[in-house]
Amino acid sequence: MVTLDVRPQLLDTLSALRDRVAAARFPLPLAGAPRARANRDELLAQLDDYLLPRLREPEAPLLAVVGGSTGAGKSTLVNSLVGRRVSEAGVLRPTTRTPVLVCHPEDHHWFSGTRVLPALTRVWVPDRDTGDDLLPSGDGPPRVLRIETAETLPRGLALLDAPDIDSLLADNRALAAQLICAADIWVMVTTAARYADAVPWHLLRTAKEYDAALVTVLDRVPHQIVSEVSRQYGALLSKAGLGEVPRFTVPELPESAWGAGLLPASAVAALRTWLVHHAQDAGAHRTVMARTAYGLLDSLKARVPELASAAAAQYAAALRLTAAVDGAYDTEHARVRGRLQSGAVLAGDALKRWRAFPLDCTAGELLDALVESLAALLLCAVTAADERVDDTWRREPAGEAPGLTGRDPSVESAEHRIGLAVRRWRRELEEYAEEEVRHLERSTAPDSEAIAALVATALLGGRRARNAGEGLAERLGAHGALRLRDRSGRLLTDYVDRVMHTERERRLAPLDALGVDAGPQVDLIAALSVLQKER
Repeated sequence: MVTLDVRPQLLDTLSALRDRVAAARFPLPLAGAPRARANRDELLAQLDDYLLPRLREPEAPLLAVVGGSTGAGKSTLVNSLVGRRVSEAGVLRPTTRTPVLVCHPEDHHWFSGTRVLPALTRVWVPDRDTGDDLLPSGDGPPRVLRIETAETLPRGLALLDAPDIDSLLADNRALAAQLICAADIWVMVTTAARYADAVPWHLLRTAKEYDAALVTVLDRVPHQIVSEVSRQYGALLSKAGLGEVPRFTVPELPESAWGAGLLPASAVAALRTWLVHHAQDAGAHRTVMARTAYGLLDSLKARVPELASAAAAQYAAALRLTAAVDGAYDTEHARVRGRLQSGAVLAGDALKRWRAFPLDCTAGELLDALVESLAALLLCAVTAADERVDDTWRREPAGEAPGLTGRDPSVESAEHRIGLAVRRWRRELEEYAEEEVRHLERSTAPDSEAIAALVATALLGGRRARNAGEGLAERLGAHGALRLRDRSGRLLTDYVDRVMHTERERRLAPLDALGVDAGPQVDLIAALSVLQKER
């Protein structure tokens, strides 16, 4: 007899793996990212909605989720198995908007809480007078699960009527996939007209991959072609490696023509007998649970490394994007240092002002021109670095991630930020000059603003500003001039480095905000390794 392994250590390691799966993110638009996100969501749903609750409480009733294509007759089938109308059925598509779970009254407590499908809000039997579900109050109802009870269902079995797996409504499709993840038994319903459709077969292959307990129902089969359609469907199942899957055929009857009636008990007797047997026979009950649970556990050996591989691809892409930023800014930073050493700032209006100083240009005007020229040099460097980054990122699929392209209009412009930084540098430079002037033991001290203008020119003018250094030495003495130039030089280097670092970090901030790092890959593999050892 097959039994479930419910040791606390296994549950702990499985819970830890679940947390690692939940923490995995795939924000960069790589080729495999959509699949990775879908796999992560599916795995998380199976862990939260089925595997963990099933291992914690193996004595809970079996949950058979009835899923299938649009118009397959799922609701009519559920109603017929129960023996009364519990789920809305009809020709309007999609009919099943709110999933309905039906169980024996004494099993109600297993499903009224959040043991399974914790993300769905429970609502109860619809108001028979108004036809409205007793939904919780609030703006915009959340996803809900309606609970019904029926004495006609045996204890130990619950049926869940899911929305169409190929619904035109994306939310319905996502909900249907989530509900199937909570199933002990997948009951896949198709029709004589649609048994070869791609979507049901995708789910059938998924069930085979996870070794889930699976039942197929070929519904609404005209009696004239029952044998032929059943034979062809059976051949397709065998070709797909699903030949041993229990298969039931429900003929097309007047009661199912409009999807509103109940099928005769004889039409669903074989399926009902199979479900009741597996709910009431202890051995069959445990075998079904163990097969689905262990099939899902075994599937982790391939699925978790696949997630880890996708996480690694995200991290590698993030490293490439980061390297592009680092490379561009390193190049421009080195270029700025070279241009400062060559005296490139002392050009244009700044050079004109220097040549006119002090006769036809004040110290303040010279400083203004030097500050403007330095800011322009830094802005050109940052702009060039950003253009190189844009060019590289455009060739990277990951560079198209939301938030990485374009510029945020709410953020201060680089020109504004650089202008502020250079003006702060000027103020500190002027403070240094004032300190040097105060140290002089002279009755007539030189003008501190003129000293600041001379040291700024000496630092930024290269060979064209030799006279500025000589002017400093005349006014401050050789020792004072050397000390001021050294301090001011370190200050200039610090501000230039700070500006380039700030702009580099600004460019990396949207990428950093995505939180792509090496952690998810390592954590997933480590958690799977611990789980495998525990098993």
